[in-house]
Amino acid sequence: MGTAVSSALLVMDVQQGTVERLGGDTALLDRLARAVAAARAAKVPVIHVRVAFRPGFPEVSRNNRTFSLLAETAGDGFGEDSPRTRIHPAVAPLPGEPVVLKKRISAFVGSDLEVVLRSLGVSRLVLTGIATSGVVLSTLREAADRDFQLTVLADGCADGDAEVHRVLTEKVFPRQADVISVAQWTDGLRTDH
Repeated sequence: MGTAVSSALLVMDVQQGTVERLGGDTALLDRLARAVAAARAAKVPVIHVRVAFRPGFPEVSRNNRTFSLLAETAGDGFGEDSPRTRIHPAVAPLPGEPVVLKKRISAFVGSDLEVVLRSLGVSRLVLTGIATSGVVLSTLREAADRDFQLTVLADGCADGDAEVHRVLTEKVFPRQADVISVAQWTDGLRTDH
């Protein structure tokens, strides 16, 4: 008999602006909403992760290709108070659910995510988010190096490049994580409780 594992569902970068960039993928949002609802029903913590910056982007180095370009072109569109950085209403946090603010691609960098996870006694992360090649990949790699057990909900992630998403979820992620669908995960929650 195995040891009970305390899991948490991470809903990463599912923000107004990132959803808009994907064309408002309603099927993805529906799947994510089902995953969030199932986690809540099973008493699995839901942790929301968002990326945003202070006015003037003092956290962004000119050496960082991704975010320095964003700082130059986004104006206040990626500010902490910008509507574009708010979590999408389809998966909005309930009162008391942690919202982690990060400053880089990985959910761990520039945030208090690990402190929250350790305080909750979490040893398994269930990853979802936008983009598969961004926050999901970076967080998965860093979480594996921090000895978390990992599950990726493949259809709870999205990327602007469908082929990159496929290669990551079918070939790269399985080396460090269980890769399943939202339906498989939610069905498992119902049978475990």
